[in-house]
Amino acid sequence: MMSTPHDKVDAPTAEGTSPFMPPRWFVRTAWIAHRALFRGTGGRRGLWPPKPGKWGTMRLVTVGRRTGKEREAIVAYFEDGSNIVTMAMNGWGEGEPAWWLNLLDHPDAEIELKGDGRTRHVRGHAAVGAERDRLWEVWRSYTPHLDAYATLRSTESAVVVLEPRSD
Repeated sequence: MMSTPHDKVDAPTAEGTSPFMPPRWFVRTAWIAHRALFRGTGGRRGLWPPKPGKWGTMRLVTVGRRTGKEREAIVAYFEDGSNIVTMAMNGWGEGEPAWWLNLLDHPDAEIELKGDGRTRHVRGHAAVGAERDRLWEVWRSYTPHLDAYATLRSTESAVVVLEPRSD
């Protein structure tokens, strides 16, 4: 019998228990509903800033790698100085999220954070080496079972740094 990424959901955490992961259809439905909430309320709901021990959500607008059209996603983030940090984890499913593939082809993007009422222009890249290790540790403080969730994917999840750009 062939194993799937979700067969690994029973990977134990540091505490010896398995983290709960809802089925893929539920995760995808939640993404769609979240984006619909944001759009349906004219952006008044669906984004929140990070708080101690809790990541925030932002709107990320990339350029489609095939279409050249704007594509938007709502993703988790935290702030690291002037940079915004997110993770290309695709709901802990296999494959890369489309927004990350778009960013790899067209690193310039726009983000919208809750409360500042403006669009920020950013350039994205994957953190590597010591920078990735440091930022992964920050993510771990927000997501206690991060390492167990990461085992659900056969490839490493990119830690994505969005640096401000001026234009």
